[in-house]
Amino acid sequence: MTFDGVLLLGQTALKLGLIYALMVLALFLSYIMLNVCDLSTDGCFTLGAAVGAAVAISGHPYLSIAAAMTAGVCSGFVTAFLQTKMGIESLLAGIIVNTGLYSINIAVMGGSSLLNMNKTETIFTIVKEKLKGTALSSQFELVVAGAAVLVVILFLIFFLRTRLGLAIRATGDNADMVKSSSINPVFTTIVGLCVANSFTALSGCLLAQANKSVDINIGQGVVTIALASLLIGSTVMGRGSVGRRAFGMVVGAFIFRLVYTIALRLDMPAFMLKLVSAVIVVLAISVPYLKSQWPQFKRRMAYKKAGE
Repeated sequence: MTFDGVLLLGQTALKLGLIYALMVLALFLSYIMLNVCDLSTDGCFTLGAAVGAAVAISGHPYLSIAAAMTAGVCSGFVTAFLQTKMGIESLLAGIIVNTGLYSINIAVMGGSSLLNMNKTETIFTIVKEKLKGTALSSQFELVVAGAAVLVVILFLIFFLRTRLGLAIRATGDNADMVKSSSINPVFTTIVGLCVANSFTALSGCLLAQANKSVDINIGQGVVTIALASLLIGSTVMGRGSVGRRAFGMVVGAFIFRLVYTIALRLDMPAFMLKLVSAVIVVLAISVPYLKSQWPQFKRRMAYKKAGE
């Protein structure tokens, strides 16, 4: 592979990694901070893509971002409402919402399973036009994705330090203690899931506009990607401040996409890519455990040799 090929591969992985990092940051908020496993991610991702595409096609590229995030907020609210007000377990609530969103997404797309945006003005084409003649003109996709990730990370750093943000973190640590402290865990759960799902929808919206098309299956399996990226990022960066951990999510998303992109470049059959994702998840989960067991394994081997 030539140097230009390696550079192109890295740029592709970075672009997709940054876009998917928004979804990983959503999972960071809901799963790590709020301690809620939200399985509506696949449907919410597609919802953001569909709403963003529909609004952009109607001639409102800037509004498409806000519309997609608002749709994500609505998705998060329904998921949280089922959990907190209807007594449905978080896993089941996410599955129910994810199932219902399939029909809603088809409706948003006008009854079609595919929307073409080749001739549509998007946030990417606008930035490309504004950067024309500059050194960043050929990297407009990275500029848009990087700016979105930076804004979301800064928002999380600020938000999770506010009184409401601290209440959300406390709810994830111990909901019963929060309730005894006169904080409503129902409210914090709803707010946390609404914010998290808005990031997921934003990720879907940007991916759709970058690809210039939306397919009804665009979000299929993205929760696996997000989980793997989250675990990789947590392993690489470890614990620390919110900013450090949030940055770790971006690193994890990039590493995952890099491995995925390399698999594609190796002409791996398309049907094998799901297996690649599964293997990456297994490694991301098991490596920290195996690392912790390594000293014990070495002692065991040392005792065995001494016995011989």
